[in-house]
Amino acid sequence: MNIQKIIKIVALVIGLIAVFFLVRIMMLGDEAIETVEENQAVLGWFANLAYVVLGIATVSAVVFSLANLVSNPDKLKKALMSVGVFVAVLAVAWFASSGVETPLNDGKMLSASGSQMIEAGIKAFYILILLAAGLMLFFGVKKMLSK
Repeated sequence: MNIQKIIKIVALVIGLIAVFFLVRIMMLGDEAIETVEENQAVLGWFANLAYVVLGIATVSAVVFSLANLVSNPDKLKKALMSVGVFVAVLAVAWFASSGVETPLNDGKMLSASGSQMIEAGIKAFYILILLAAGLMLFFGVKKMLSK
């Protein structure tokens, strides 16, 4: 058996288990789940299955992406350049941010470093939006002019 058949069989088994739990949850109804603690175990099993599937999907996506990057040096170079640009955007946003202790609604204080991190995240978001819009505009105009 090759790996694709094994993966299809495992996906089918996980899907059937998920459908089984989904049908059990739907048959119980909202009121029965909220009032009887034993019925809440079904939700626990369903959530655990979701965590397992999420973990499998995450690990396989990372492993296969890294394997593809390692096998193709040109793609690896482009990926590293993209990561470098992203790190540069984060660095610019971090150094453009100022941290100020801020009182929160619940009476606690947000530290200066926490404030700086939040502000840097917002500024990085704005920078990335501007970069994306600028690149779309640039390539749209370039495409219109080339026709």
